[in-house]
Amino acid sequence: MVEITDSLACLFTGEVEERDGNHVVTVPSSEIEHETVTPGETYRVALIQREGGADTASTESAANASPDRDVAGNGAGTSAARTTPTDAAGPPVSEGDVREVTIETLGDKGDGIAKIERGYVVIVPDSQPGDEPTVEITSVRENVSFAEVVGE
Repeated sequence: MVEITDSLACLFTGEVEERDGNHVVTVPSSEIEHETVTPGETYRVALIQREGGADTASTESAANASPDRDVAGNGAGTSAARTTPTDAAGPPVSEGDVREVTIETLGDKGDGIAKIERGYVVIVPDSQPGDEPTVEITSVRENVSFAEVVGE
């Protein structure tokens, strides 16, 4: 299973875009609302390339999409941002929930990574990209949960 330290502030999928000479990663507004990320603060960021490379893109339906917060920077700790409110409140799952998910990519330890509502991450061991297992949520954190496969 992927080991995630308690110092991890948040985990989400985003795209790096170029805007006016800066490179921008859009941070989901739920990360601001849950106070896992604070505007104006400086953070260390790790980037993991998606399975299939930079040309692979995922889309969310408009019903599941939430407004995001854009954070632009030049790599020197400066940022410019815009905030849009949402009605997101806490993780969209609870321990014991059973869900059907689609594995999008693999984590650094080989576990499957799926996204559900608002970009919330579910880590599923023993799964591969493209799998669509039925899983039971075994552990829930503010920004990520862990699940076990209970059916294919």
